[in-house]
Formats: sequence, structure tokens, C-alpha cells
Amino acid sequence: MELKLTVLVDNNTYINQYYLGEPGACYYIEDGDERILLDTGYSNIAGKNARKMGIDLSTLTKIVFSHGHNDHTGGLEFLQNEYDLSNVEIISHPDTWKAKRYDADRIGAAFTEQEVGKISHLTLTKEPMRLSEHLYFLGEIPTVCDFEPRVALGEQEEGQGFCEDYVMDDSALAYLGEDGVFIITGCSHSGICNIIEQAKRVCGTQTVAGVIGGFHLFQVNERVEKTIDYFEKSGIRRLYPCHCTSFSVRSAIHQKVSVKEVGVGFSLSF
Repeated sequence: MELKLTVLVDNNTYINQYYLGEPGACYYIEDGDERILLDTGYSNIAGKNARKMGIDLSTLTKIVFSHGHNDHTGGLEFLQNEYDLSNVEIISHPDTWKAKRYDADRIGAAFTEQEVGKISHLTLTKEPMRLSEHLYFLGEIPTVCDFEPRVALGEQEEGQGFCEDYVMDDSALAYLGEDGVFIITGCSHSGICNIIEQAKRVCGTQTVAGVIGGFHLFQVNERVEKTIDYFEKSGIRRLYPCHCTSFSVRSAIHQKVSVKEVGVGFSLSF
């Protein structure tokens, strides 16, 4: 049984394919009897695009969140109004449902942990977790690459106040197949290379088949140059940077490692 991934939400849309796009991310994944969403986008377009693609989200078994920012969690509000999610398992890092802010803007999820628990069964974990026969949630990502230090982005609720948010909730998925491990990321606040290293540890392989998702890289600088060097040395054959990866960064990567275009409606099978 092969795994199939379809992009329901991304910043990019294709010409002559009239799906909706927004600055957000949502991936629909089928693996055997499991029907999984990674993230839900910012608004209600995940459901709209899914229906137009012939994907029935009423059959979902799991929703996994890569982290708690609203461009990845916002769609949950609309999905829980459109579908019965009571039998769906929601999986995330514990920090995902804490309030987050950047200056005066609220950038976190619209739901608290308690509210999400009333929508469906909520599993909070910092540890890696097997989701299906081939798919793993990577849990909290250790910092092992010295060129990818944790960087604070706004503030996160802590006790009665707020503290700097190093987005410790940022995680990703890994698919273990015959060709190695394939990584599916949300935003990669924890560092795309740190994520790949975690995926290799969790899946017990040094072979990286490919990566799809946001890399959270915007300017071509020393970090990007070292990231490209890492990609080359890792022998990664397929790269699909999207969402929060700028054109200039994708272009720089493409000069050394072939980059494929991603947009709403794009699909992969493994």
C-alpha cells in the first residue's frame, strides 16, 4: 500500500488549476486506512479545496499540527464546524495550544488545549510517535546543527505572563519507505537540517529520499549556504520547498540541488 500526499493549502497556486491559496499550509496524507492532515491552513480553504479535489475530509482519522501559529492552526475552527471530528485524534506538541503573540498581534491558535480536547481526542507529546505503518510524528526537535540555532519569534504564554517563544513546538512528519526517509514539514522553525537529523534518528536510516514543506528561509545568507551544503552532502534527491521559503532561497538551492515547484493540488505518491 503506497502513501499519497496532496497539498490542500499553500501560498502558491498553479495556473489553470482554480484552487484557493493563502499564506499557510495543509497536507492531506493517505497511508493504508489512515487519513491524516498535517496542519489546517489559516482559513476555511482546506475544506473548499478538498471538496473540489474529491477528497472526503469526513473520513479523517488524525490531524497533526506542526506548531501553534495561526497560519497552520486557523483552519481547525472551520473544519470542526463542517465535519464531525469527535472520532479524530489530534496530535501536537504541548506548547501548540499556548497563546502566542508578536508585538500587538495574536499569532497563535484560536483554541486552548481544553477547547481542542472537547472537539476530539487530543494527544500531546514531546516524544516521537508512530502515526501509521510508514509515518512518524517527530516530536520536539533537538538542535544538533550549529548553523541552525533556535531563534525567538515573538512571545508565548508561560504561567501568568509571557516569555520569548523559541517555537519549541515546531515539529514535522517522516515517512519511512524503501528509498529512505521522506520529511514533511510545516515551517521548520527548529531548522530544516535539525528536522532531517531527527527524522534519520527516529526512522533508523541515513538515507534521505526527499523533503517537502516550509523551510522558513527568506534571505540568501551564511545559514542558507550551509543548509545547501548539508543538502548536497546528504545526497537528497527530491526537494519541494514551499510556504515560508522565499523565491531567492529556492533559486539558490536549485543551483546546487534540483527544486520542484509546489502549489495547491500538488500530489506525491511513495
